[in-house]
Amino acid sequence: MKYTLIFLFVLVIALATAVVVTPGVNLPWRQFTGGAKTNTATVKNQLHSADGYRVELFAEAVPNARWLAVTRRGDLIVSQPKRGQVTLLQADADRDGRTDGQRVLIDGLRRPHGLFLHEGWLYIAESDGVGRVPFDHSDGRLAGRYQKILDGLGDQGNHWTKTIAMGPDGWIYLSSGSTCNVCEEKDPRRATIMRFKPDGSDLEIYATGLRNSVGFDWSPRDGGLYATDNGRDWLGDDFPPCELNLIEKGAFYGWPYANGDRIPDPDFGVNGTQKVKEKIAASRPPVHQFAAHNAPLGITFLRSPTQPAGYRDAALVALHGSWNRSTKDGYKVVSLHWDEHGNIHQKDFLWGFLAEDGEAVYGRPVAIVEDSAGNIYISDDYAGAIYRVRTGAVDSTQAVAGRRAHLSAPQKPQAIDSDAARRGKALYQQHNCAECHSAQLPLRGLSKKYNLRTLADYFDTPTPPMPNYGFSKRQKRALAHYLMSREESGILPAD
Repeated sequence: MKYTLIFLFVLVIALATAVVVTPGVNLPWRQFTGGAKTNTATVKNQLHSADGYRVELFAEAVPNARWLAVTRRGDLIVSQPKRGQVTLLQADADRDGRTDGQRVLIDGLRRPHGLFLHEGWLYIAESDGVGRVPFDHSDGRLAGRYQKILDGLGDQGNHWTKTIAMGPDGWIYLSSGSTCNVCEEKDPRRATIMRFKPDGSDLEIYATGLRNSVGFDWSPRDGGLYATDNGRDWLGDDFPPCELNLIEKGAFYGWPYANGDRIPDPDFGVNGTQKVKEKIAASRPPVHQFAAHNAPLGITFLRSPTQPAGYRDAALVALHGSWNRSTKDGYKVVSLHWDEHGNIHQKDFLWGFLAEDGEAVYGRPVAIVEDSAGNIYISDDYAGAIYRVRTGAVDSTQAVAGRRAHLSAPQKPQAIDSDAARRGKALYQQHNCAECHSAQLPLRGLSKKYNLRTLADYFDTPTPPMPNYGFSKRQKRALAHYLMSREESGILPAD
């Protein structure tokens, strides 16, 4: 329900303020009802990889799988911000193509997203700061107490995720997206990349004008820091482009005054002051442009010598996929290749997350990591899955071919509180939730995916570009009880 309210609010505002054309909206609706289901048959039949590679389903039932890190032993660590936890997936020691098991490493965090391992520490970026905890690579377990080393970062609004990585200079780099689609931020740390020392000291703003640079990495080819950036919405299907930027200290990258190659923004740049015009002229244009609304997230440069010659030092970028277009686009992983003149060429690397009809969505890639053996792992927050891509032809006899996914879910909801359900119904009607749910997104089968607690928790973290309304715990509980009570009683009208 919460996501419907947000979507309707954004849509109304957009229609009222559209400048050039009224953009289309084509959402992957299952993102808001628990995501798609996946299994090895789906992966085998739908996903396709570049020549010389094969893809397999490494792990399933990892809801809201986002950022990734690989331990020295080959285990995989994955953040799950909507669950407030970080999970460990055991390495494939028995060589059957799948993780040997999964367990929660740490929970109770505030929307953990970015993470990396360094000198016996696991660093975790929560939405409002950064913490670290001693980590034992030998057995994949925490070896001490979690401690917050950076706190008080803003996490309200649209782009609350924080991504972190250790730079070659020994500083930790931290990205923080904007609160909005387009606006002038009050907090100078939003829409930036920052950096700080490993103990949390000396936080400084490194680069500005970056609307939402979720992913970044350093090139082994030229040492440059390259970051993806998500362009703004509501300017049509094909503008503005999403970006790849070469990040330099003190540089300004355009947002909110310009989009793409210094094109003035219709809201904040076209009629801007002389100071704004000077900022646009001095801004850094992207070194590469992705198609509009493709939403590039994770970027990783391939470093293993086991990669085919054409992919060594290439970058893989996860295109999460559009919502602000009439027809869907993106939903794949691409490779970026630099030629001898520094020109960047883009090719498809892993695709099939979007069906040929352009409507059915099987997954939304997020983050990419490479292990010491050259295996490439890709997270999917839509299907709650982790894929492994490795060199070699597809093995039709692989042992995992017959396994089925089994997303964890309760068999039935907990006991309904009638008073809470009545309050939830009033809230549901107050915000006219049925206007969208009855026509486009019927609320059926909730008890197969949630219990009362997890359904209430689901209302807590909206998926960008939808802002967080900040429902209270009491309101979230009431909505959960009301929606479950409707299902139990068989009441599913547009009420």
